[in-house]
Amino acid sequence: MNIGIGLPIGDPGQLTTWARRADAGPFSSLGLLDRVVYDNPEPLAALAVLAGATSRIRVQTEVLLAPTRDTVLLAKQAATIDRMTGGRLVLGLGVGTRGDDYAAVGADMRTRGRRLDEQLAVMRRLWSGADHGDGVGPIGPLPSRPGGPQVLLGGFRPAALERVARWADGYLAAAPLPMVADLFDTVRKAWREHDRAGSPRLVAQVSVALGPTRVVEQARDALTDYYAFTGMADRMAAGMLTTPDTIRAAVTSLADLGADEVMLYCYGTDPDQVARLADVV
Repeated sequence: MNIGIGLPIGDPGQLTTWARRADAGPFSSLGLLDRVVYDNPEPLAALAVLAGATSRIRVQTEVLLAPTRDTVLLAKQAATIDRMTGGRLVLGLGVGTRGDDYAAVGADMRTRGRRLDEQLAVMRRLWSGADHGDGVGPIGPLPSRPGGPQVLLGGFRPAALERVARWADGYLAAAPLPMVADLFDTVRKAWREHDRAGSPRLVAQVSVALGPTRVVEQARDALTDYYAFTGMADRMAAGMLTTPDTIRAAVTSLADLGADEVMLYCYGTDPDQVARLADVV
């Protein structure tokens, strides 16, 4: 079982400290979320900096809103980070649910699922070294990993889960623990139906805050603000894990469900949480 850390967005200047401490062990990945209309660092730019500050740990978008991006430039950016890090990039992609993110970049939210399918086809082709098409040659550089960076897809609806089997290497479940078993099973079923070899990589995300009361309160406030648009922010904040025992229990439960990795997502900005979480796991 691998354990990663989802990075807080409240203080971008602290993220290199988080990254270096996590890189020292025992963590497997650094995750960073994506929004356009919010006070968060742009994930590919931030993870490129963090990859340069580390030597071992994977860097993972969790998840990048691909339909808000230009497809060719996204493919090039991802390939560049993957190549320069020796294959440490994991590209978590999704479509999001906020209309303002799409309005800000002039993209059509109504077609975001179809656009993601089209983007994945184009990126896979470009990462293989094939020509772009219509008289346009290949878009380099080639990624370090043959076929492109590892791709995880997030989402909850049937179309999103089936998309994992068609295009991705695995699935990212940013969902409450009681939902994860059904989501994992649906992804596995789609994987078999599409005759995919092996098994999908399954990653789960849980929200945590470990430390003094001020750290926990700051994390709850940050999570509540970030998810205010859902109408369920208070319930989500109440579900945040704040003790070693509850974190260990969640990791064990997710391992029993077949998770390959659990991302402990932090909303509080205190980097001392890295050492506290390392003691837990």
